[in-house]
Amino acid sequence: MIRKKSRREESLDHAELARLLPAPGDPHLSLDRHLLLEEHLMSEIQPTAPAPAPSRRPARRVLLIGVPVTAAALAGAFAFTILTGSGGSGTTAATPPPVEAPVVRIEPGSTAQLASTVEHIAAAASASKTPEPGPGQYIYVKSKVSYLSVLHTDADKSKTLVQPLHIREVWNSPDGKQGWLDEPGYQPKGGITLNSDVERSLNGPSYDYLKTLPTDPDALLKKIYKETKGQGNSPAQQAFTTVGDLLREQLAPAKLNAALYRAAAKIPGVVVVEHAKDAAGREGIALAHVDQQSGDRTEWIFDRKTYAYLGSRGVQVKQAEDVKPGTVLEYTAVLERAVVDAQKQRPGAQGTGA
Repeated sequence: MIRKKSRREESLDHAELARLLPAPGDPHLSLDRHLLLEEHLMSEIQPTAPAPAPSRRPARRVLLIGVPVTAAALAGAFAFTILTGSGGSGTTAATPPPVEAPVVRIEPGSTAQLASTVEHIAAAASASKTPEPGPGQYIYVKSKVSYLSVLHTDADKSKTLVQPLHIREVWNSPDGKQGWLDEPGYQPKGGITLNSDVERSLNGPSYDYLKTLPTDPDALLKKIYKETKGQGNSPAQQAFTTVGDLLREQLAPAKLNAALYRAAAKIPGVVVVEHAKDAAGREGIALAHVDQQSGDRTEWIFDRKTYAYLGSRGVQVKQAEDVKPGTVLEYTAVLERAVVDAQKQRPGAQGTGA
């Protein structure tokens, strides 16, 4: 006798499964979050493309919402792996896992000492003996950095994760057409080329381009506003960000450096923060500006005695997207800035290669 299989013994089709199982949660991501995920995913899929020096802060606040284990949740888990660099193309050394962002006490900023502080900083910049790179030479900048990795949110708690502090070294020719970036764990082993024929601008300056900028603070600020119009969250925020980018991984003539600081003092919302620490743990005084849209404050940190630029820090000062105030979203420290004779050469190794 042939025995028919009961309904329970038959395999269930997709429609039957959908009827029996509860509806999956809706892992809602806003459009800008989808775009951030897509942009970062595409950059990881194409690891051979040169990674330029960070002229803008890495993508912020990518939210991964905790949901039931559905296809959407698996996709979220995959995106989290990509964003934190745990996978890889095989050509990049294993990326260190992100760590929870440090939290600091928020010190209020003030305009009371803004004019005098900026004058001290500008005077120190004017007096500094800035080396001028010649043909065939390179501007070398060594930094210790940590940037935002991802904001992970689930049903119980949220964590702001950042890269562990690590060393980043950049070489750039005066005309900006040749360069090299070495950032172990975050770039392919041995580094990547930064060669480019793109015309230089405030958003991607070279030393030669910086020499063409006006050294009158009012004229300089006017040019910054004009060339960055429509970028950023506000003209003031974009102007402050643009000046800050010129301080990190570039070398500027002494007179221009002084003009940049004096121009920054004229940007609405700029304040002095009396105590701030860079990524190397060095404490100094800071010029700062709050991004009113995202609620974080960018701080440029200077040595309290010499007024030399030390580094920068990004601190959340207003609650936003589950990021609590005091969270350090990024921080940097310039450890060395010099002119060397060859690409990949380090100071003190002139003529020997590096």
